[in-house]
Amino acid sequence: MLPSNIIYIAVIVSLIAYFFYFKNIFYGSTKPNLVSWFIWMLAPLLGFFFDIKAGAGLSALPVFLAGFGPLVVIIISILNKNAYWKLTAFDFICGIFALISLVLYIFTHNLEISIIFVILSDGLAAIPTIVKSWKFPETETAAVYLAGIFAQTLALLIIKNWVFSIYVLNVYFIVINIIIIFCIYRKKIFKTV
Repeated sequence: MLPSNIIYIAVIVSLIAYFFYFKNIFYGSTKPNLVSWFIWMLAPLLGFFFDIKAGAGLSALPVFLAGFGPLVVIIISILNKNAYWKLTAFDFICGIFALISLVLYIFTHNLEISIIFVILSDGLAAIPTIVKSWKFPETETAAVYLAGIFAQTLALLIIKNWVFSIYVLNVYFIVINIIIIFCIYRKKIFKTV
């Protein structure tokens, strides 16, 4: 187990990665799916609240960043009207189911079940970005997802109390970021000659 203060390195790495993501949105090379990013803002911020309630301490900071960064992505994308992905009915369906999961999460009085609904909501919100990254990988920037893996891994390394409600969000965020990165780079990984 590492000292808790090491999490500040994750914060710095995440902020640098988000800077590049914001820059790419501004210049139009990254076009975020606003349905995904909206839920990615809500679910982690609520998850952060439940992590703190569970006693997570500093290991919850990357979960907070996982919600705060998307808030800024949404603001920048809305200010730059050509900087976001055009939404489809599929995106909205995923968003509706993600919001339903989020509502169920809010009204559940069991901490573990609440966190499962956070994961379900976030995962449903990720589907439009996963599909977009698979079909149009040039519209995404991997830096923010790589930083997410780094931050969540550091968070796991400082956990003092290994209970499901404390570590599961960190593990989930690692997995979902790996999936998105794979979609972004799959054409380069499996380049056909």
